[in-house]
Amino acid sequence: MEKLSVPSGLVKPPWLKVKACGNGKYLEVQSILKKYKLNTVCQEANCPNRGDCFSRGTATFLIMGPNCTRHCQFCNVTHGDIASLDENEPAHIARAVELLGLRHAVITSVTRDDLADGGALQFAKVVAAIRASRENITIEILTPDFMGCHKDLNVVLNTNPDIFNHNVETVPRLYAMVRPQANYHRSLDILKMAAETGRMAVKSGLMVGLGESIAELEQVFQDIQRAGVEYLTIGQYLAPSKNHHPVIKYYHPEEFKHLAAAAENCGIKSVFSAPLVRSSYHAQEQFQS
Repeated sequence: MEKLSVPSGLVKPPWLKVKACGNGKYLEVQSILKKYKLNTVCQEANCPNRGDCFSRGTATFLIMGPNCTRHCQFCNVTHGDIASLDENEPAHIARAVELLGLRHAVITSVTRDDLADGGALQFAKVVAAIRASRENITIEILTPDFMGCHKDLNVVLNTNPDIFNHNVETVPRLYAMVRPQANYHRSLDILKMAAETGRMAVKSGLMVGLGESIAELEQVFQDIQRAGVEYLTIGQYLAPSKNHHPVIKYYHPEEFKHLAAAAENCGIKSVFSAPLVRSSYHAQEQFQS
């Protein structure tokens, strides 16, 4: 496995500092999540935008429990005991969406390789419950790769979300180090399948600062555009702990603008690229734009 050289004296730059937020809406979101025993990727992944999103009354729901069956080296989601699926989860998420008055709901999950269908049916149940309880809502789902099983993926695609999102996360050379249980070409195949339905927008996301080159990123832009991706997010990787993959580079905000331009030049319709951008950050605004 390739070993990367970590620059000495690398210091987190000032543009990555986040202001604390804690208004009434923030507390309301926390209260609703606690009442219905719901998980969010905002909390489990220790997202730097959590305060901002909660204060605006939004959250990204994390279904199928807080623990993951995979051990990606960039992710803060834990890998403890795997919980059985909660049959009340779809109804509880639908109720939370209603109480928060969401017009755009984002649903993601941990990876559940222990389940026969990878959790595809649970995704379908959650989408159905939201649609049954709230009209005029757009739904975005961010899914794992379902081990490349087309049958399971089709269960999810047949729910016809407005946006299907699956993150490639990084360049193929770094997969062995960063996400060893995933496969770059498998992820491209998933994106292509979603695009070929012609029924939904297709989205993906990348982190930078893991040791990739600009040329490698540009190749990924081309690959995902050919797979049918219309929406792309690009954000700075922040190591959750010393036990995770190290940050190799902090990109300057101007570099994110250059990356966005490069991705758009490849034909990607909408690129949201900035240091603190994450897959579901301001997702509604990107979709509406």
